[in-house]
Amino acid sequence: MRHSELAIKFLREGEDLVDRGDAIQASEKLYKAAEEAIKGQARIHADAKDVYAEAERRGRWNTTLLFKAARILGREIRHYWDSAWTLHVEGFHEAKLDLEEVKERLEDVKKLVGSMKS
Repeated sequence: MRHSELAIKFLREGEDLVDRGDAIQASEKLYKAAEEAIKGQARIHADAKDVYAEAERRGRWNTTLLFKAARILGREIRHYWDSAWTLHVEGFHEAKLDLEEVKERLEDVKKLVGSMKS
């Protein structure tokens, strides 16, 4: 599956989990949607292609590369990525975000995934 397809798949799963009231699992699915969106944008964005190529050489993405790609992709994308990272750490790993906090960040993840079309 391509990054854009995965991003949409994870976004839909995250939205469904929000609707079911599962803040923890929704947080992780929404993070995964954002991660795939960053990877997809890095693949086609001229200034971020080196980051994508490095991930390909390594055979995997890591946190450093994801944050670097988000920074290169611009301030707005970095903001959306920061929301997704909060979901990953505080929402999933630490289970500290309530459903309303997840819903607020869901909007940023939607915008990030939507930005793949531009």
